[in-house]
Amino acid sequence: MLDTLHFDDHGLIPAIAQQHDSGEVLMLAWMNREAVTETLATGRVCYWSRSRKRLWRKGETSGQVQALIDLRYDCDADALLLLVDQTGVACHTGRRSCFYTALRDGKAVEIAAQEVDPAGLYGGRPDS
Repeated sequence: MLDTLHFDDHGLIPAIAQQHDSGEVLMLAWMNREAVTETLATGRVCYWSRSRKRLWRKGETSGQVQALIDLRYDCDADALLLLVDQTGVACHTGRRSCFYTALRDGKAVEIAAQEVDPAGLYGGRPDS
């Protein structure tokens, strides 16, 4: 399957995490070949952190783990959809989803409240 995927010039592919049972879109992150391999082998979602330049096992500092239910790729094999079982919040801001801002009447509006103080999750350091 890995040879089917089209990674970009940096060796990355976008990965959308979606809650498997509700359909809620949780976040967008990036994976490289090693992250995909580890995720498939362990069942725990692993991403590539572009800021840290290393593998990032979701929840490694926060405990907000994503268990892989299903991994799918699109028709061009250049984007992944990860159906996950999310423990706690997915966003480093302390919200369930990273997609908490919507346009309403031409204005940006927060549509999801913070559920957890990020400082308590990450000791003041974002897990992104």
